[in-house]
Amino acid sequence: MTSKNLQKTILDAIEEGLATLGESPKQAILFHLENTFKLRREEIPKNLTEFKKALEKIFGPGTPYVERLILEKLYSKLNLTPKNEHLDLLNSVEFLRRHFSHLGDV
Repeated sequence: MTSKNLQKTILDAIEEGLATLGESPKQAILFHLENTFKLRREEIPKNLTEFKKALEKIFGPGTPYVERLILEKLYSKLNLTPKNEHLDLLNSVEFLRRHFSHLGDV
C-alpha cells in the first residue's frame, strides 16, 4: 500500500466515521474544521494531530467515542482487527503506517 493509498483510506474512514453521526452533523463538522480550524478535508490525513485537537475542541470528553467510530471504519477498510481497543487515532495510524511501510512509501 502506498502512502497516497493509505492517506485516501484514512480520509475515507474519517468521513465514514463522522457520517455515523449523521450526514448533516458530518457536513457541519467538516465545515467547522475548514472554517474555524483552517483544516481542509483533503489535508486531514497529513495533519492528524491538528485534526485530533480540533475534535477535542468540538467534542470535549466525547472525542474518544468519535475516534473509535473512525478507527472502526479504518481497520475494517484494511481488513484488520485492532490489537488494542484503547489506542487512540494518532497511535493507531502511526501503528498502521509502520505496519504497511514494508509495502511501499507509507
